Amino acid sequence: MGYLFSTPLIIGVLAFAIYPMFAALYMSFLQTGGSAMSGTWVGASNYEYVMKDPIFWQSLYNTFYMGIFSVILGIGLSFILASLINSLKWDLGKNFFKGVYFLPNVVSAVATSLLFSFLFYPAKEGLLNFVVGWFNIEPVGWFTDPRYSRFSIVLMSLWGALGYNTIIFLAGLQSVPRDLYEAAEVDGAGGLKRWYYITIPYLRPIFVFMLIMGTIGGMKRFTDVWLIGGTAGNPGGSLMTAVLYIYRNAFLASQMGVATAASYLLFIIILILTIFMMLMNRRKNSID
Repeated sequence: MGYLFSTPLIIGVLAFAIYPMFAALYMSFLQTGGSAMSGTWVGASNYEYVMKDPIFWQSLYNTFYMGIFSVILGIGLSFILASLINSLKWDLGKNFFKGVYFLPNVVSAVATSLLFSFLFYPAKEGLLNFVVGWFNIEPVGWFTDPRYSRFSIVLMSLWGALGYNTIIFLAGLQSVPRDLYEAAEVDGAGGLKRWYYITIPYLRPIFVFMLIMGTIGGMKRFTDVWLIGGTAGNPGGSLMTAVLYIYRNAFLASQMGVATAASYLLFIIILILTIFMMLMNRRKNSID
């Protein structure tokens, strides 16, 4: 009876998760425009093509660049904000700042991109350029200059994800036993030492979780760069990410075999990074 009630879910998982994974793996060895039935077997040629394509490596560089900055700055800033909010003595203030910082998380990626397109408008009419103009600084092409476009995307993503990370850290901070702080205070440890030697080590599992999830999300970056830079990853390909590279080959160039090969290469990279971070955390636990 249990399997009978589970049948709809099992069918859904098989049809929309398991089958597409194996179908994509099979298609990565075909030359096809989208159908595994009409493709021609080419072996590992698609993988060789992707590995020799300089655009793919450029997209990986852009992905890592934006991902590393987004993860490091996102975790660091959200942890500091969560610590400051948690230190407030009045509950009304805590709830107010929780709502303020979590609000951007409910805004859609399209609305966020439109908002930052106005804030980062490259001419002096842009709000940010208008402010820097007070200091006699020439207008900056935040989204139009390859030197600044990647970091501008990082700033935009920070605004959107900061609230979620802050709420997760707040939940972890409230679970730290008060006895540890009181014992450290009796031993003469100040607030900064208690924060460094008690709070941070106690929240290490949350740091690892945020690091892994942030890395996976950063490696799959697509929506914001597509909305800002289009399918070409403008300006000058600086916003071309790995997923955008896959999208271009699959739906613009109709090279589904190349796209699925790039997808599995990206999957392997994400898997290696995830396993590496988990092993490093396990090694740290064993040392402790």
